[in-house]
Amino acid sequence: MTNTERRDGGAPVVRFAPSPTGYLHIGGGRTALFNWLYAKGRGGKYLLRIEDTDRERNNPEAVAAILEGLRWLGLDWEGEPVSQFSRADRHREVALALLERGGAYRCYMTAEEIDAQRRAAEAAKQPLTIRSPWRDRDPSEAPAGAPHTIRLKAPREGETVVNDHVQGRVVFQNKELDDLIILRSDGNPTYNLAVVIDDHDMGVTHVIRGVDHLTNAARQTQIYLGMGWNVPDWAHVPLIHGADGAKLSKRHGAQGVEEYRAMGYLPVALRNYLVRLGWSHGDDEIISTEDLIRWFDIDDINKSAARFDFKKLDDLNGHYIRNAADSDLLAGIKELLPHLDFAALRALPVDPKAPVRSDIALAREVESQIPGVATGAELAARFESKGWDALLAAIPSLKERAKTLAELLSQALFIVADRPLSLDDKAKKLMDADAHVILDALRPRLEASTEWTASALEALVRSYVEETGAKLGKVAQPLRSALTGRTVSPPVFDVMSVLGKDETLARLADQKP
Repeated sequence: MTNTERRDGGAPVVRFAPSPTGYLHIGGGRTALFNWLYAKGRGGKYLLRIEDTDRERNNPEAVAAILEGLRWLGLDWEGEPVSQFSRADRHREVALALLERGGAYRCYMTAEEIDAQRRAAEAAKQPLTIRSPWRDRDPSEAPAGAPHTIRLKAPREGETVVNDHVQGRVVFQNKELDDLIILRSDGNPTYNLAVVIDDHDMGVTHVIRGVDHLTNAARQTQIYLGMGWNVPDWAHVPLIHGADGAKLSKRHGAQGVEEYRAMGYLPVALRNYLVRLGWSHGDDEIISTEDLIRWFDIDDINKSAARFDFKKLDDLNGHYIRNAADSDLLAGIKELLPHLDFAALRALPVDPKAPVRSDIALAREVESQIPGVATGAELAARFESKGWDALLAAIPSLKERAKTLAELLSQALFIVADRPLSLDDKAKKLMDADAHVILDALRPRLEASTEWTASALEALVRSYVEETGAKLGKVAQPLRSALTGRTVSPPVFDVMSVLGKDETLARLADQKP
């Protein structure tokens, strides 16, 4: 049997099973992607389960954020998401079935007894392995009405083997695995029991998840065997580390998928980048989603942790932006804007040693150029009022320089900036007496122009340059400063074309001393 087949020769069934305690972590997004690709490439099923048994930490808003993040990434699942909590009765049923089969037992250990074993393990500098006296003791000896748990009656001799598509053959000595609680004293099932039952009932054939669950695989294997069920194929993928080699955390930058959307990364680019964190196809860096589906295989995932490199992601995203249709980028911007809260972004802590996130940089530019705009929705209204066609016309030149949609928007703010423009320090410095002489000379020529295209405007300015002997840069820079308030912008003749004749002349008039 190859890893691309089920034991019965059918297509694989996989699942992504996040806990709704917060946002969709970028590592979780990669795990979901691996599952999705594996199923898609083999005509299988990709299912979604929400592991919401921890009611204290369960957060309905987090569930919604996870679903939205997966949709944005383009990782569509089959059927309705399964709520693990809703299946608690089924979990209890199996726990009792294990009890009847002799694969589990009622444990009446008190908290004091467990704590005594913990202290003894600490004193002996040994890992804690609970040994319950009730494993082979008659439950009739228990005090009447005493609270109890149900523990798995795990084998104490020999070993439990996890044959993993990524980690290889991993052996666990049974003497080091204690009898796992599968049903708490309040009657609620534990995580490892619920996972096994849900995966079995959902027909899951391949469990693809983070390597931090590897020990759980051994415990879950014992439950599968205790119930006489087939054990699924395992594939435990390495964690994602930051550029410094430490586990990815807040100090490394964005963690949630929604943050990557806010920064203006394209879903297709993020999919391409995430799959390359632990998997490769030769030296290919840019891989279409179609090729990923055809080529991806869990046997080719690397065992070692991958390092997240924002520069590589930026370069890859820039490639996809440059090659995207202008209309698609405009649609992406319209979809992005409602998710931006500029005031909240400006309040985020920033590492002075790290590059500023593109969404934070955009928020700062908005405050500088359009102080009254506080949200992406308000910025969208500005572009709507101006006409989205103006932004669409600017995109061909904007996308050549932008690494993210947030960067592209930052460069496009000149279209809807408040007048008179707020010039930055470099632009102010450029607007000296010589600059005003140049602008005063150009103004009547521009007013007389009957053709307002980038090429015609460039010809007009070059004619002035030839007549006066000035250098083109000396003429273009004051124009750029007066029209955008910045010394860096798209090509100035494209700027003039996008703004239109009336707006261009009005902005030049605003800069008269």
